[in-house]
Amino acid sequence: MTQPPNVHDAEPIPAAAREAIDALMQSGDLFRYTAPQDAPVALLEQEFAELIGCKYALAVSSCSAALFLSLKALDLPRDARVLIPGFTFAAVPSSVVHADCVPVLCEVGENYRIDMAAFEARLDQDIAAVIISHMRGHTSDMDAIMALCDARGIPVIEDAAHSLGTTWNGQNIGTIGRIGCFSFQSYKMLNAGEGGILITDDAELVARAVIMSGAYEHNWQKHKGPRGENTPDLAQAFAKWQNQLPLYNLRMSNLSAAVIRPQIPELARRVRDGLKNHDYVAARLNAAPYFDVPAPLAPEQRAPDSIQFNLVGMTEDDIRAFAKSAAEKGVKVQVFGLSEDNARAFWNWQFLKDLPELPQTRAMLMKACDVRLPVRLTKDELDVIVDILLTAASETMERVAA
Repeated sequence: MTQPPNVHDAEPIPAAAREAIDALMQSGDLFRYTAPQDAPVALLEQEFAELIGCKYALAVSSCSAALFLSLKALDLPRDARVLIPGFTFAAVPSSVVHADCVPVLCEVGENYRIDMAAFEARLDQDIAAVIISHMRGHTSDMDAIMALCDARGIPVIEDAAHSLGTTWNGQNIGTIGRIGCFSFQSYKMLNAGEGGILITDDAELVARAVIMSGAYEHNWQKHKGPRGENTPDLAQAFAKWQNQLPLYNLRMSNLSAAVIRPQIPELARRVRDGLKNHDYVAARLNAAPYFDVPAPLAPEQRAPDSIQFNLVGMTEDDIRAFAKSAAEKGVKVQVFGLSEDNARAFWNWQFLKDLPELPQTRAMLMKACDVRLPVRLTKDELDVIVDILLTAASETMERVAA
């Protein structure tokens, strides 16, 4: 069998980024606030806001930092209840705890999206804010979610860590709620190793987030509005909150911004190639027994760099045998509920008090699989991966039958 591709490496960093990094290293100017204007981080914020279609962006150290700052910017009281999906990464409930709030978990269905009946029922349990995790890029019903939350005056934060480039009814994911949060971690569409960004159209929210991110003294003056302008509402909000908020020092460095900025022109291609790769693999898997790749919701245009599928007609022992067989052949399959101490399995969030049981979400996680599909893969490489998955499933079930 042909050797399977390495799916753990991202695309190479563009040459323009390496040139910008070299210039920064020569200058030693890595701190975002050293330059009076046009520091790489400030330029990244302007470019990202224009890319995504919002007024304000704040680049920070991680998407987790962006989520934390979003909750703090909303000025929620201590112990405010924040509704999150039961299927997300441990960083999401952790950011809620970090913000002195209480995570409230909601059931997720077999298609990896929020169960809307469970969501609505939870929403009336004294919920102060909602974080919607578009986990692995799967978009829940944002029309229904926003209608329910708007009717109750509950702010929505979008955890779009996996969804840069995804649209809902043609609108960029991350711009639908009050605040959107994205990741630049190495397995995301734009790769800085680490990093995140917060976006919003609300001057008051971004001013609070900027100051708390670590814009000490009057460094907030280097943060601009649309097209790099200083808008009156933003200036007023900064002046209002000067010295009134704690500083958490969650800033992004110029070095990270220099890595990210040259990748922005590559995003459209990466989104196109990622979706093409995903849909090709999905079609082959869905044509075979034992596999089910859930379809997207109708308004959703995805931007995937991985694939998730449910195993059909297999016991837990069968699923473990399948994952072992695929790994031996060179394809790592992460089964969310069976991978030891998986940070996406809610029962491993032992830092939460009164951790609830979510039977529907648990059942899904016990058979839901995850395989990376970097956008750089060729059709031949995709075929190698699919052939291994199909062979591993067939051999597993043949042994069961025997």
